[in-house]
Amino acid sequence: MNRDLAELERIAGALLRATAPPERRRMLRAMAKDLQRAQSARIGRQQNPDGSAYVPRKTKPAPRPGNYAVKFLYPKGAAEPRLVLMKSWAHEGKLLTGYDVEAGGIRSFFWDKVDRWLPLEPEEQNKSGGKYRRQGGIRRAAMFRKLRNGRNLRAGASDREAWVGFAGRVSEIASVSQEGLMDRPSAKAKPVRYPRRELLGLTDREAGAMLDLLLRHIGGVAS
Repeated sequence: MNRDLAELERIAGALLRATAPPERRRMLRAMAKDLQRAQSARIGRQQNPDGSAYVPRKTKPAPRPGNYAVKFLYPKGAAEPRLVLMKSWAHEGKLLTGYDVEAGGIRSFFWDKVDRWLPLEPEEQNKSGGKYRRQGGIRRAAMFRKLRNGRNLRAGASDREAWVGFAGRVSEIASVSQEGLMDRPSAKAKPVRYPRRELLGLTDREAGAMLDLLLRHIGGVAS
């Protein structure tokens, strides 16, 4: 933070301490709400406080497509497993996703829960079906969409301080990205180190905006 802004901050702090507690609480609450909006907007732009872009997600391997129909019984261990005929499918991770002819739409099945693969009849191989295309919408969407909403990114104030932060379990998730810590992608997965993506952090511009707001409040009370 530059020297002029630090000096202005010192002066503003002295004025704030001289304000009556109820009015000071109102001012700090307004500052917290403005800072909450600024932090949420920056997260939406996928930027760290220094203006650099967040490290992008890793590119997920493309699913392995099948250019033929498959038929199988599902799920394994069921008393009466369902017969599934699938067209235009892809094997992606633990899932087999494609056009389920009987259901008339895209469905997913766990690959390891297939009870038995069955041979196809000639007419089934050519049976009409819809087309499965991986949309990748989640991968293209901005990161931390839910973290930045008002339910998770909280703001508050007392007559002594204003704060913006994450609450409960969300704060643990946020801290992994904030600090670039180790965590498990899923319950049974090995821990991996996540790239550092700073969700919270005060920029000089935001600090200046908070001081401007504070001085306007103090000027309004004094007039």
